[in-house]
Amino acid sequence: MGILNRISTLLRANINDLISRSEDPEKILNQLILDMKEQLIQAKKQVAVAIADEKRLKRQLENEVNKSREWEKKAMMAVRAGRDDLAREALSRKNEHDDLAKEYQGQWEAQKAAADKLRDSLRQLNNKIEEATRKKNLLIARQKRAEAQKTIQQTMSGMSDTSAFDAFDRMQGRIEQMEAEAEASAELAESMGGDDLAAEFDALESDHGSDEALQALKAKMGVTKEEEETQFEFEEEEEQVEEEETVSARRGTWDSDDL
Repeated sequence: MGILNRISTLLRANINDLISRSEDPEKILNQLILDMKEQLIQAKKQVAVAIADEKRLKRQLENEVNKSREWEKKAMMAVRAGRDDLAREALSRKNEHDDLAKEYQGQWEAQKAAADKLRDSLRQLNNKIEEATRKKNLLIARQKRAEAQKTIQQTMSGMSDTSAFDAFDRMQGRIEQMEAEAEASAELAESMGGDDLAAEFDALESDHGSDEALQALKAKMGVTKEEEETQFEFEEEEEQVEEEETVSARRGTWDSDDL
């Protein structure tokens, strides 16, 4: 039991040291499990030594019992041979081995009881380590969940700050004001007729430019103004002759219909 007490004392010292050096529960728990497993390995070695001592004492006990039986057989052989003196010596040796066997018997029983207790303690320690491992996983999961909830709360608290959204609303109002002012300026310009007057001047300039281009072309071709008038009168006479011919043709058609 002294072995396990030393292990327990060492574990408590490691726990206090870890807590003083770190604030991360996950690191502490993982390190504790590692320390416990390391101590379990050391405890297994010590228990193995105790069990080996128990088995050694048992073999010594069995050896003394076997020797006692052998000397008893020799004493019986001496009696059958009529050698009582040898029988007495053999029985004396038998008694010596019996005494040693009784001593080994007591030591072996005490060592066996201690080894059995160590086995039970070691089994309990192993079960506690397995339980601690399961608890460690649960605690780490709770830690992760708590950290996630904390992060969510911090995010939500940040989203509750409406200053950014208020800035968007102010910018929207400013842009709407700019749009309204632009529409007002357009309506004001239209109501003053500025656009219609400018359009009339543009049309006038366009027609004047076309006339100038036409006169320049005629001058290049050598066509005078008198020739233009003569050509115009000639075209009018041709149109009048065509109209008269058309009327005569229609009258002839009517006369033939009447016949």
